[in-house]
Amino acid sequence: MATTDFIAAIELGSSKISGIAGKKGSDGSIQVLAYAREDASSFIRKGVIYNIDKTAQALTSIVNKLESQLDSSIAKVYVGIGGQSLRTVKNAVSRTLEEEGIISQELIDSICDENLEVPLADMSVLDVAPQEYQIDNNLQADPVGVAGQHITGQFLNIMARASLKKNLEHSFELAKVTIADLLIAPIALANVVLTENEMRSGCALVDFGADTTTIAVYKNNILRYLSVLPLGGNNITRDIASLKMEEEDAEKLKLQYGDALYEEEGDGETPAVCTLEDGRTIKLETLNSIVEARVEEILANVWNQLQLSGYEDKLLSGIVLTGGGANLKHLEEAFRKLNKAEKIRTMKFVHNAVHGQSDALNKDGIQNTLLGLLAAGNENCCLQEVKPAQPAAAPTEPKNMFADDVDLIAQEEANRKKRDEEEKRRREEEKKRKDEEKRHRDEEKKNKPSWWKSKIDTFTKELFDDDKDKMQ
Repeated sequence: MATTDFIAAIELGSSKISGIAGKKGSDGSIQVLAYAREDASSFIRKGVIYNIDKTAQALTSIVNKLESQLDSSIAKVYVGIGGQSLRTVKNAVSRTLEEEGIISQELIDSICDENLEVPLADMSVLDVAPQEYQIDNNLQADPVGVAGQHITGQFLNIMARASLKKNLEHSFELAKVTIADLLIAPIALANVVLTENEMRSGCALVDFGADTTTIAVYKNNILRYLSVLPLGGNNITRDIASLKMEEEDAEKLKLQYGDALYEEEGDGETPAVCTLEDGRTIKLETLNSIVEARVEEILANVWNQLQLSGYEDKLLSGIVLTGGGANLKHLEEAFRKLNKAEKIRTMKFVHNAVHGQSDALNKDGIQNTLLGLLAAGNENCCLQEVKPAQPAAAPTEPKNMFADDVDLIAQEEANRKKRDEEEKRRREEEKKRKDEEKRHRDEEKKNKPSWWKSKIDTFTKELFDDDKDKMQ
């Protein structure tokens, strides 16, 4: 049976493009109805689209697979945007009033508009994370209606290279897939992974992806810092591949034997080894020395970003690890060893209220961002059939209710004959009148002297009148 009410979302990652469709329950649960994925390693690197044509083809394939599982057409999808160039930049806009007064909504709107007028070189503002407003010496989350004379709006602009958004929109346009809304992927992820208490007391969310690692810092339920490192799980895989093997084999070794804090077990007389498909053996100590070196570099960069945020000592709820890279063994212990942090936990699955498609969503943290995008959607993405408009009915002639009345018909016929006779008599009288007028005109014309005769008579009269005067 076709599904006609669902939300659809697509995530463009460095290793894969994933699509999902599902429903949200009133209790916050998510029912996954369809899932599809395509490999993206050949045309997306570090979250940035490099080949628009291949991306469009993959998007078309994703949508077709989802529609096949739903037995319905998809009208639009929610899309997450991330990538290496994604970051936050602080900005402040101040206004001083002539005298102390009440802060109005018009003033706040003007300050927000001025924030977006900051000149940017090859960058664009994707969104603005709301921060506090400083009114005189007090911080206010909602300044409208507060009395004050000096106000400073503090903004956290979420920015990225202009080409990041442009290439993404171009790919969807080429694939003829409508974007319902463009969501900031790390924020959508945080909303389903972090609890309200963690966001309020202070927490850092670290998402270990394939080519990138994203750090998002929250305090007082407000995003305070966002940064994306160009390092991820694929860096570990490529380092292992330097042991003369294909990256596919290196990925398998990392998933099966990788350890961020490897320690040799037993007496150590016989070193532990792993066997490759070609028969070669590699010492686990050698393998994990490579893994540990790269993990230490990534975690050191993560800690450096937390220090740059200025909140490394304000994270009362600690650090939450998620993403596919968070599945590496002993990653939490390696992070504690590096920065002495006590509260570190790994979130491999958003919550237990997600059900359906259990094979695809195997609770390893890889699909957490995709589920976050699905949870952020609020509009039905099913293509609704529009019924053609019915043509307007042709106007009908009014019905004569007296059509069968014999007496009335006879009366109408007599009246009609009377009108015809009166019209005939009128025409005859008019013709007779015109003929009489014509006859009178002819008689007058006949009795009237000609012009020459009139002239001669006049001349003769004048001549004789002159002679008569002379004789006198």
